[in-house]
Amino acid sequence: MSTPMLPERPPRSLTIEERLKELESIPLFMKSLPEEETDDPMISALQNLAHEGTPDEVAQNFKDQGNDYFKGKRYREAQGFYTQAIDAKPTDPVLQEAILCNRAACNLELKNYGQVLRDCSKALTLNPKSSKAYYRSALALLALERAEEALDCCDRCLLFDADNKGVQNERNLIAVSRKDASQNDFAPHFDPDDPTDSTLILPVFFLYPQYATSDVIPEFVEDTAFAAHLAVIFPPQANPPEWDAKGEYVDGKLVVYAMTHRKRLLKVGKKMTLRDTGSRRTGWKSKTGCLSFVVVPKGEVETKWVEEYKSSR
Repeated sequence: MSTPMLPERPPRSLTIEERLKELESIPLFMKSLPEEETDDPMISALQNLAHEGTPDEVAQNFKDQGNDYFKGKRYREAQGFYTQAIDAKPTDPVLQEAILCNRAACNLELKNYGQVLRDCSKALTLNPKSSKAYYRSALALLALERAEEALDCCDRCLLFDADNKGVQNERNLIAVSRKDASQNDFAPHFDPDDPTDSTLILPVFFLYPQYATSDVIPEFVEDTAFAAHLAVIFPPQANPPEWDAKGEYVDGKLVVYAMTHRKRLLKVGKKMTLRDTGSRRTGWKSKTGCLSFVVVPKGEVETKWVEEYKSSR
């Protein structure tokens, strides 16, 4: 009688130390490049970059490589190139600031918020008026639930860069959040008229970044369309709000955007409801239980705001 064969045991998974050691064999994660020639094209390219030109030229080469990877959303590889650029010890403070801010952008995507703050702090030492450093510091601080410090970063930036839309938008969100957190007037709750006890009612903010102001809808029923609220706030025959200097905010001529946690934008159809946006997995940007949506006039204002928002991410 033959002995039945036992199934092979699965290979033992690597320990943390072994995994880290394995990562160090990848060119972008190497702590130092080998001095001898190699057949590996990536290592060879890095070696050439590391030895050609002045420190500023070498750093610029690494920065350009990092930019290419960042555009491709390969944030970890981009981070590696920016680190190589910093290690090249560039002497130009403008270049140093740019590299540090770029690496901070990578670490925001990778949720390495402590490293974001360290790089932004170094960038601000080089240039106390670095808008990108203040903005990315604010985003990292918000992610760490340090709203007061994030608001301070925004305020400091707006002292010398008052027209920075990205910082204005973030400051508005923080200010709204702090007000709601202290008063807590409108807590999310289920609709008492819904017999299934499943329809949510939430506070929602409509943000108007063109004028750095907002409206609050304290009880937005999740199955109500955005169009219903816009028609009430901006009826065509009514006088425009005091802040709408150009009279552009009129129902039927507006567009709504949702901002996700990963700083992406989603155009929201006016006939859509909160429930619809949730079903599309937008990753609502929520502040203490309050959802925020941007409302801008269609056309030139919309295009300009979208471009500014994307460039400030």
